Amino acid sequence: MPHVLLATDADWIRDDIDAALSDPDTTVSRVRRGSDVTGAIAQIGPDLVILDLQIGNMGGIATCHAIRHEEAAGRLDPVKVLLLLDRADDRWLATTSGADGWMVKPLDTFRVRRAARAILAGEPWDEHPEPVG
Repeated sequence: MPHVLLATDADWIRDDIDAALSDPDTTVSRVRRGSDVTGAIAQIGPDLVILDLQIGNMGGIATCHAIRHEEAAGRLDPVKVLLLLDRADDRWLATTSGADGWMVKPLDTFRVRRAARAILAGEPWDEHPEPVG
């Protein structure tokens, strides 16, 4: 049973992720602060961490860097990470974060499921959104 940890302070994102991933075989937990993510990972051992780019006190990019540093130091087991970006232009930030994949909001159920399944299967996920304009 996959366990997903979601880090967001936006209730609508929580609702979208729950709608996309919650089923009898998947558990979704949530933290509201980026600074709580590494502790939650150590405590629950999720299979996938989904990070919102904009989290009030510590954004998704910084949180992903913190996860990767803790893994490199041997304080956390490796975990898959999916970033939720605000716009296509944020993709360059995502490439530097160490995330396994990223997608651009707004979210929809099918895209979230496809991204989560791909990343959990060990495949990178990089949406190639159409240019705006």
